Amino acid sequence: MISTSEYARLSALDIARLVGNGRRTAVDVAGAALGCIGERDAGVRAFTEVWGERALAQAAWVDAQVAEGVRLPLAGVPIGVKAGEGPDSYQNTRLAAAGCVPVGATSMPRGGRGWQTYGHTDRGPTLNPFNPAWSPGGSSAGSAAAVAAGMVPLASGSDGAGSVRIPAAWCGVVGFKPTNGLLPARDRAGLNSPGVLARTVADARAYLDAVVDGAPRVAVSGSVAPPVAVWSATLGHADTDPSVVAVARRAADRLAEGGLVTLDEGIHLDLVDPAPAWTALRAGTADAEGIGAITAVNDARLAGCFERAAVILTPTTPYPPHGHDGPGARMNVALTWAFNISGHPAISVPAGNTREGRPVGLQLVARPHRERELLDLADLAVRATRSAP
Repeated sequence: MISTSEYARLSALDIARLVGNGRRTAVDVAGAALGCIGERDAGVRAFTEVWGERALAQAAWVDAQVAEGVRLPLAGVPIGVKAGEGPDSYQNTRLAAAGCVPVGATSMPRGGRGWQTYGHTDRGPTLNPFNPAWSPGGSSAGSAAAVAAGMVPLASGSDGAGSVRIPAAWCGVVGFKPTNGLLPARDRAGLNSPGVLARTVADARAYLDAVVDGAPRVAVSGSVAPPVAVWSATLGHADTDPSVVAVARRAADRLAEGGLVTLDEGIHLDLVDPAPAWTALRAGTADAEGIGAITAVNDARLAGCFERAAVILTPTTPYPPHGHDGPGARMNVALTWAFNISGHPAISVPAGNTREGRPVGLQLVARPHRERELLDLADLAVRATRSAP
């Protein structure tokens, strides 16, 4: 049997290798995941439902497939499923077909509560594993908290304005949104893309392989020169907290100091605040006066930026995690939702903590359908941050 403490240290790919080569069974891993949830979720409240019987049945199917010689790339990997999406959504059925074992529904906010970034359960709000006084972010709150607390190595989410990237930043995990349209949108406006919360970038890459048949591999130049990166603390409109800027900029500088990117300080990305455009698109009033102009200006500025650079680097959120009383007037989506309108792939990786210990994310944004390059660079960013003194 695998212990809950051993289980909680394993990545998704670790588990898949153990189950795939017969060193562990998926049923044993599922039992460890359910045990881990039983031990830890009372202090986090990441799950709104736990699917013990269903999980063990899926795990038994995985073991039977492995015994017959079927290769499942994510054999036996327990996953959390964002509540409101369900195990039968496109990405979750793809993950199950790849061998994942859904173990429960993860929390999200109740509707009609404005820009609150938290998760609701019948036991109270979801708590941030770094500090229970802080929000875990949202709306994929429970998915991020479950991954950060070691209860699952992967959890599905959805990102309509930053709802994968924001909780990833505040819970110190990886949150990845592919190019909009690569997976079926979760809303009519096409803003809300499926995404994933993961402990490692390699696991996020395995997620992409599992949910996208023949995930695009765009040909790139054979040049060995590091990619050009653009840094923006505000995108021209966000009121970003200096403590957050300092941590995220330090992570960006580590990439440059390691020769992994070339920071071009001469490129300034100033976008028009996308708030009215996003709101109108979400409401289905995209033809409202001025909305098309905002989108056109931002599209042109992003296109011009990506003519000279391969990646944009920003803090993921303008502010550090707030308490459970909510963000007030602060717009935690200010640095993320422009890329839901434009559709660019984006990822948040841990950048470090403020002096008060609050987690900060570094957001990396790439050209459309350059997920592979984005994930490779994100992996380098994580390694550079971890190796820093």
